[in-house]
Amino acid sequence: MERYDLVYRLYDEYDTETLREYQEFVDVFPAVDSRVALEHWQSATEELEHRKDEIRSAFAAGETFAEVASRANRDQAFTALDLEAKYGRAVNVLVLDVDETLRSAGGTDNEIPRETLYVLTEFYDAGVPIVICTGQTLENVKGFAIQGLGSEIVHSGNLSIVYEAGTGVFTPGHGAETKQLLYEDLEEEIRDVFDDVRSRVLPEAPEELRRGCHLQGNEFNVTMKPNYETGSSRARETIDEALVYLIDLLADAVGTAVEAGDGEIGSNGGTVVDWTRTFYASQDPEIRTVLEGEGAYPDLQSDDVPDELASVLERIDVAYYEADAAEIGSLELNKVVGVERALDVLDVDDPFALVMGDSKSDLRVMEWIAETGAGIAAAPEHASRDTLAHVLETDELVFDRGKSVDVLRTVYALNRLARLD
Repeated sequence: MERYDLVYRLYDEYDTETLREYQEFVDVFPAVDSRVALEHWQSATEELEHRKDEIRSAFAAGETFAEVASRANRDQAFTALDLEAKYGRAVNVLVLDVDETLRSAGGTDNEIPRETLYVLTEFYDAGVPIVICTGQTLENVKGFAIQGLGSEIVHSGNLSIVYEAGTGVFTPGHGAETKQLLYEDLEEEIRDVFDDVRSRVLPEAPEELRRGCHLQGNEFNVTMKPNYETGSSRARETIDEALVYLIDLLADAVGTAVEAGDGEIGSNGGTVVDWTRTFYASQDPEIRTVLEGEGAYPDLQSDDVPDELASVLERIDVAYYEADAAEIGSLELNKVVGVERALDVLDVDDPFALVMGDSKSDLRVMEWIAETGAGIAAAPEHASRDTLAHVLETDELVFDRGKSVDVLRTVYALNRLARLD
């Protein structure tokens, strides 16, 4: 209990709130060409060091406690202590989703906050690799990563991008391993299904749907996005319609692959479209709700889906993100597969990761690290139901919308405290 007693003393005897305000000001002070502003920054820096020196001189591990107090509030520091007591090790890699995790359309104007970016650079400076793990295209991720973190970090060899939810991995600075197209390893039958859907998805869409959405520029996944503000009622209507359309288009492509055509299939009747809708409705309650709402839910039993059809469908993922996207991807290529490959390239052979995310694709990574004892998970309070439930059942690292920095600060404190062992 000695360490807990020391942290109690730290936050009881010192004005750590003001210390953190000075630290944040010094960290994120904008680059301005103003003598007065620079003098103000210098004065704040001197006061910050003075306050840290008081803590440094009062504790045997003064440098550690000064850094913890300047970055983490009381709750975050004690959470860090609990994590250190439970796991006995520091986080050695960050695995971070972007949309609605690091940034939020409703909380950060869809920008990664400056304080979040700064804390990420602190982890980088400490030698902790960063894996950005997202459903976005590579070009989109590279753009904001370079803009936010800087070209030096992105091309340092210590950052990897798992894009399109695991269909590819990009790790600059690693020669032939820099870009790996994981979808090229899929069987030809599955690649043909995706090629078929991709070539037809917009040309054959109903005119109203075609006007209301666009195709995300993926290398492999097929993702329909609304032409309306994400989260709006129009976006929700469009994506609900797009989900049904995408499932039916997938059914046609898979039907061709198994030579089922448009006729009835299976001993209980039902078309390929009916069975495909049934299959995915049974996989995800949200998809079932949309199908029911669109009058597209068939009266069939999921246990009766014909084997020849199910053997293909069980390899293909249909994802629904309310008022944001409808997507098909490969279940053989997911964020777990991408993260594993990224860690291999980054030479992280004994990972203890912080995994942050909000969606079902992030949940797969969280479950993987839980099963293997390879890390901890965190999620925003508006994450999907199952994702939030998993985080609450493990370490309860739930943060407010747009405040991913709170968990990053907790883990920063964990890593500092873990050094005391």
